[in-house]
Amino acid sequence: MKFIIHGSAGRMGAQLIAAVENSKGNHTVAACVDIMYREHPVVGGAYPCYASLSEFGGEADCIIDFSNHITTIPLLEYAVERKIPVMLATTGQTEEEKAAITDAAAKIPLFRAANMSLGIATLCSLVKTAVCMFPDADIEIVEKHHNQKLDVPSGTALALADAVKAVREEADFVVGRHENGKRRKEEVGIHSLRLGGVVGEHEVIITTGNETLTLKHEAHSRAVFADGAVLAAVYTADQKVPGLYTMEDLVAACK
Repeated sequence: MKFIIHGSAGRMGAQLIAAVENSKGNHTVAACVDIMYREHPVVGGAYPCYASLSEFGGEADCIIDFSNHITTIPLLEYAVERKIPVMLATTGQTEEEKAAITDAAAKIPLFRAANMSLGIATLCSLVKTAVCMFPDADIEIVEKHHNQKLDVPSGTALALADAVKAVREEADFVVGRHENGKRRKEEVGIHSLRLGGVVGEHEVIITTGNETLTLKHEAHSRAVFADGAVLAAVYTADQKVPGLYTMEDLVAACK
C-alpha cells in the first residue's frame, strides 16, 4: 500500500516513515506533506515532499495525518474529492472540525483515534471494567506530556474520560481542580502535567477508601504511536464501506 504522511516534518514524521518501511507487507510512502516544506524544502528525506496536499496528484491508499487540527477541514475536503481513506490522529478539533469529520465519514472510510497505541486501547477497556466493578469509587485521571504539547487535557485523557462515562453516565468531569470545596460524588478529576520531553503517560486512579486500583500506560517512544498508526492505516484502506472507524474496531479485527 502507498501512504501519504501528512504532518511529516513534525515530531512523528520520521517515526511514521520508519514504521511504514519496517512494517509487514509491501508498503511505501507515496508522499510527505507539511507546510514546513515551503521554508525548509530539504526536510523529508528520500520521498517526494510537498507543502500542501493539493500539490500531490499521485496514487495513494490512505492518508496518515499527524499534523494539527487546524488542517482537518482542508485535509478531509481533499480526501473526499480524491476518495482516499484517512487515518486521523490529531486532537483538539473544534465543533466545526468535528462536524467535518462526521460528514467525511459518510463518504470515505475514516479512522479516528486520540491515541494510536494498542496499549491505550486496552487501558480504555480495563477502565470500563474497573468502573463497573467499583460503582461508588472516586476516580481521577492524570496525564503527563512534553512541555510543547498544545491541547489540555490530552485527547487520550478525554478518551479515558469517555470510557468512564460509558459506564457511569452521571460522571461530571472537572479539569484541573482549582477551587476550595468538598469533592462531589459524581466528580471525576482530570489533571494535566507538562514536563520536559515526556512522551506520554496516562493514569486512572480508582479508590473506594478501602482499596485503590491504579491503571497506567506509559509510552517510552513515539514509535509505539507510529506502529499503531500504520496498522490502523492498513485497516482503514481495506475498508470497503464509508464510516467512522475507531481503535475498538481495530482491536476487534485483531482478535
